[in-house]
Amino acid sequence: MQQHLERGRRVLPAVPEGLKTPRARLAWRPPWHEAARLLAGMAALNGWSGLLRRLRITEDDALRLAARANANGTELLDELYVAGVLPEDALYRTLAAEIGLRFEPAVQPRTLILRDAELRMLLARPRGQLHVRTDAGGLSRVLLSSTTLNPGQAHRRFADRAELVSRLRLVAPGTLRAALLHLARRLLLGEALRGLFASRPEFSARQGATSWQGLMLGLLLVGAPVAYALAPRATTWSAFAVITTVFLMCVGLRLAALREAGPANPRLPALANARSLPVYTILVALHSEAEVIDDLFRALARIVWPRSKLEIKFVCEADDALTLAAIARQRLRPWMEIIQVPPCEPRTKPKALAYALPAVGGEFVALYDAEDRPHPMQLLEAWHRFHEGDDRLACVQAPLVVANAAAGALPRMFRMEYALHFNAILPWLSRRGLCFPLGGTSNHFRRRALVGIGSWDPYNVTEDADLGTRFARFGYRCETIACPTLEDAPDEVRVWLCQRTRWFKGWIQTWFVHMRRPARLYRELGPGSFIAVQVMFAGMIASALAHPVLLASVVHLGTKLTLTGALDRGDAALLTLALINMALGYGSFLVLGFRSLDKPDRRGFWKNAALTPAYWLLMSIAALRACWQICWWPHYWEKTPHKRHAVPDAPARSPHTRFRRPSRPSRPAASRVSCR
Repeated sequence: MQQHLERGRRVLPAVPEGLKTPRARLAWRPPWHEAARLLAGMAALNGWSGLLRRLRITEDDALRLAARANANGTELLDELYVAGVLPEDALYRTLAAEIGLRFEPAVQPRTLILRDAELRMLLARPRGQLHVRTDAGGLSRVLLSSTTLNPGQAHRRFADRAELVSRLRLVAPGTLRAALLHLARRLLLGEALRGLFASRPEFSARQGATSWQGLMLGLLLVGAPVAYALAPRATTWSAFAVITTVFLMCVGLRLAALREAGPANPRLPALANARSLPVYTILVALHSEAEVIDDLFRALARIVWPRSKLEIKFVCEADDALTLAAIARQRLRPWMEIIQVPPCEPRTKPKALAYALPAVGGEFVALYDAEDRPHPMQLLEAWHRFHEGDDRLACVQAPLVVANAAAGALPRMFRMEYALHFNAILPWLSRRGLCFPLGGTSNHFRRRALVGIGSWDPYNVTEDADLGTRFARFGYRCETIACPTLEDAPDEVRVWLCQRTRWFKGWIQTWFVHMRRPARLYRELGPGSFIAVQVMFAGMIASALAHPVLLASVVHLGTKLTLTGALDRGDAALLTLALINMALGYGSFLVLGFRSLDKPDRRGFWKNAALTPAYWLLMSIAALRACWQICWWPHYWEKTPHKRHAVPDAPARSPHTRFRRPSRPSRPAASRVSCR
């Protein structure tokens, strides 16, 4: 990681990590400092001298801020605001005094005069200029919040307009945002819980299986034992035929991806003109994550993107006191915001995200989990992919890499499973334009497309799988990118089992939702994506449930062969079929996993081979738990607890350091993206 960051500083005008304080960051001289001095000086002479004197900002600091604003295509006040030189209230109190307005230190949400449509519009705006009417004690006022004001121009505008000045109040952006979010609680919660179900009930998991799906499931559960009692041999062969078909579907997908599989070999994304970059929003859904908040803030601090064009939203349950207290102990920068979700059922991650989405202003939205350490250049690579693609590209998925594989057997197997999934299967599906389930984190969305399909389903416990399918049904496509995200896998069986149960339960939900009308699904997806949905959801669940049946058959028939010395023709055929299925299943899993791992990670691969049968049995137990929960607690979210990162990322082996040389930039260095 450190090696890549040092390399990144050589190709980007980034603020060195050693400069921690706002004043020190301003004092740092970028390579283009002297060239920008003349241009920045024009801004300093155009109405800013009075405010800068009040703030006691030196000429050099002001010139650097102006140069940064010029490079990023933003306003000087916005750069001054995100620099954090002064607390927000102090900055805007001084600004109010400079332009001749009264400063409003607090806003009572109940005094704001807004319709629901206006409230939605204001919440969805990025930082800029907002006007809100308020009525307190019968006195009508207008609250003004802005990061685009020019103090000199504003002073001249208000100088001879005493009546307007008497009605205007300047308020800090964070203060007004907090009041708007408080006022919108019921509106946002209602839309989060009922929005998708009200507009597109056929895509909502709020209701379970349809009548015909329930009938077919009931017939299967009742008919199978009856059929076995009446015709055991025919029923056994029919069951083995179904199991073989399911296994061959999964094996076929792995073998198809095997030809193009290989370790991730990403490139650093090309540098970009910072002026052309849009506002980017990062959503981080948090629940009972107090232990990893310090790690999370360190990971987010390394992301390369202009801070004046960045929003980071921490989405927390309002009654999660420990997590909120841990965030409060951090120094929240002006581009960061806490969105508190009113506690109610279902307590799921997609409900929290659906609540927060109307309150983001970014053109693109990235989703991370609390334990994630995204590659610093991941946002830049995602933006390049969106910029090069068309409007039908709705989402790009970054690969997930397990960083704590040395912590035990479960993380070791998890690393291989993630490698074959994110380095082989998903890229293979993506290159062919086929539907694939997204990962639960490191998704980068085009916000317009995400809103267009109805946002997250609050009742689906694997919202990522559902979104990938829904995007495809609406004619959008998803692709994969290369900059990875490091995360730690569970190292305890209990924690792993709860997480995998939730995944399986969500895949069952997703399959039932989208198979409510199979013919329509086939028409909307096409044959290739339709088959992919069957394999990725029904196939994976069915194979996990079938694995113990095959294993028990091998043990039973093998024991019978050992004791009697012979098997009849039917039993011999069943034993052969079971062995072939298991050999193909294990073999394709291991070969694809081996091909997808980096060479250093292949050391001791015999351990993966030895652990595979036990690992698959654990998946079978998780699948059985998921089937039980889907009947009794379909919307119950089993939380995966996360620990502090006990295993550091080795610099020589971290995926954050294995990158080819970046593409040559097409812009002069002065216009490249800055990470400030």
